[in-house]
Amino acid sequence: METGNDPDISPRKVEYLKYLCEKGGRVRTTDIAREFSVDPSTITKMIQELSCAGLVTHEPYHGICLTDTGKRYAGYCIKRHRILSLMLTHYGFSHEQACAEASHFESRVSKEAIDRICVAMGHPGQGICGEITHDDGCLDTPPTP
Repeated sequence: METGNDPDISPRKVEYLKYLCEKGGRVRTTDIAREFSVDPSTITKMIQELSCAGLVTHEPYHGICLTDTGKRYAGYCIKRHRILSLMLTHYGFSHEQACAEASHFESRVSKEAIDRICVAMGHPGQGICGEITHDDGCLDTPPTP
């Protein structure tokens, strides 16, 4: 799966993936439903779609967990959000405003753009929402002239 602009992963599904990644391990459907204030049947449908995409596994009565591909994609989505939020604070946005604004457009930003922004920012280790991790693609991107 390409990380970056993936039209079959909606922004809402990305939020679920980021939640699963941040929780680590197995998460119950009811916990996700409670966190996002949605009906458990909505979560069940979403889990089926993410499972078909190879991003999660679900064992009834045991919970949901990310696959290796899901972990990489969710980790990238968290990094993308944190890089964009941090960038926006450099332009005068408060932490809350930066986080909200980044959520509006982050799904439209390519991995290449995130990697270049990360390089330009000097590979920050901490964003306003938490730690920023770096992958080979980010660290291998040459600085822009």
